[in-house]
Amino acid sequence: MDFDYLIVGSGFGGSVSALRLAEKGYRVGVVEMGKRWTADDFPKTTWNLWRWIWRPGLGLKGFYNMRPFKHVVILCGNAVGGGSITYANTLLSPPATVWGEGSWKGLADWAAEMPAHYATARRMLGVTENKILGDADRVLKQMAESAGIGDSFYKTDVGVYFGKAGVKAPDPFFGGEGPERTGCIGCGGCMVGCRHGAKNTLDLNYLYLAEKRGARVIAETRVTELVPIEGGEGGYEVHVESSTSRFVKQRRVLRAKHVVLAASALGTMDLLMRNREHLPKLSATLGSDVRTNAESLIGVRFPGKRFDMSKGIAIGSGIYLDQFTHIEATRYSQGSDILGLLATMLVNGKGWKRIAAWIGAAFRHPIKFFRASFPFGFARQTLIFLVMQTIDATLKFRLQRRWYWPFTKLLTSHGQRIPTNIPHANAFAEKAAAKMGGIAITSSTEILFDLPMTAHCIGGCVMGKDADAGVIDAQHRVYGYPNLYVVDGSAVGANLGVNPSLTITALAERAMSFIPQKAQGQAPSASTQALKAATNAS
Repeated sequence: MDFDYLIVGSGFGGSVSALRLAEKGYRVGVVEMGKRWTADDFPKTTWNLWRWIWRPGLGLKGFYNMRPFKHVVILCGNAVGGGSITYANTLLSPPATVWGEGSWKGLADWAAEMPAHYATARRMLGVTENKILGDADRVLKQMAESAGIGDSFYKTDVGVYFGKAGVKAPDPFFGGEGPERTGCIGCGGCMVGCRHGAKNTLDLNYLYLAEKRGARVIAETRVTELVPIEGGEGGYEVHVESSTSRFVKQRRVLRAKHVVLAASALGTMDLLMRNREHLPKLSATLGSDVRTNAESLIGVRFPGKRFDMSKGIAIGSGIYLDQFTHIEATRYSQGSDILGLLATMLVNGKGWKRIAAWIGAAFRHPIKFFRASFPFGFARQTLIFLVMQTIDATLKFRLQRRWYWPFTKLLTSHGQRIPTNIPHANAFAEKAAAKMGGIAITSSTEILFDLPMTAHCIGGCVMGKDADAGVIDAQHRVYGYPNLYVVDGSAVGANLGVNPSLTITALAERAMSFIPQKAQGQAPSASTQALKAATNAS
């Protein structure tokens, strides 16, 4: 065997698994499709497409991916460190009610077990309350106060090292075992890749420590086949190839006693579906119960130089419209305006009626319409609202040949439409814009194609009491296949209603707690023991 454990993906599930397994003395490999990035490599703005967008077939080898489906546009990351490289470093706990909902209901005493794992995740990710409020946060608070919900305003919990702005400091998190860090300067570039060493990405905590303990990261590598040896009892042959080379694919086979799938909800579903021939006992529920946090991306744009919405951290604050709906103030760094190409004036309605209203708005308010859609200055002028709801809605994903690409099967979405029009969120944006002299905006994909956007795709390989109810059990083991695990967002069994990164991390901590120490394995480090002691004490 090349490895005791081979992990597919280096995001929040994969990096946690890599560290905890390496600490227990196992030979660990991590296969990552994306590239390894350093602070000096990141693009300065989103206009640098070849360093920002991940489309290696087109020569774009960045870390940010937009995947359009029939029901939703899914935003995701591809890099060593997974989605942590491009996410908005917002780390929130879901309401306690989620553990009594969905497919994982009753599978464990979640209320008793999860607090300790959340505490460990928070310490490892360096979670703290946002200390930098910019114009976007102050304007959101003012909007909330005008709407009579000012008391719901909160500063987000984030994975950022604030320290002294722009000043380097020795590792502040792991007793000197981690890399040096630099205090956040509030440039707003978190989702374009932190070029200053302030963002607590996984390659600076979990994955960094895992590599120090011998875990081997194999970057720019895609898994194509997963073949069980002796039904999985003897391990797995994992076929891989280069993900960035167009011609020389460098195909080879890695052998591992255990495999942990942590390739994100889309990646893990896709890999398992493409390998049903080798894994015929997979649950029929594979691809079901996919959720998106019932999200909508809208906002308010303020043309001119009245505000600079780009300053601060990516998501610095939030408010609650009601018990089911909350809004987070979201931003990009100055000059990162390319998503402004998708922005347009907000109108209400459904289907063709909404399109007609949108066309009518263009004729009635041509100057306002043009300003809402003009990309340049978008990041500085726009307060983006990330709207999330706890109201449940699910999709199904399947492999299917599409008319426009009949050469191979592609991952496709099925089911009822996810709402793209959250009326009270839209009303809040319109009233706030009218009161403060702005323009309410939304994405053109919502208007023209009834497609919402989400960065929070979860589910598809959910937990269940048996193979008829889920793909994996409560310890993340795949039904029917010994030594095969799923430890990423695809395992989430209910709608969280908040950014899922912290929950995926906590679930991964719990999953790894069931795996025993390898005989004569490497003992946990002093910093890890201290963290665990602090967690147990809490």
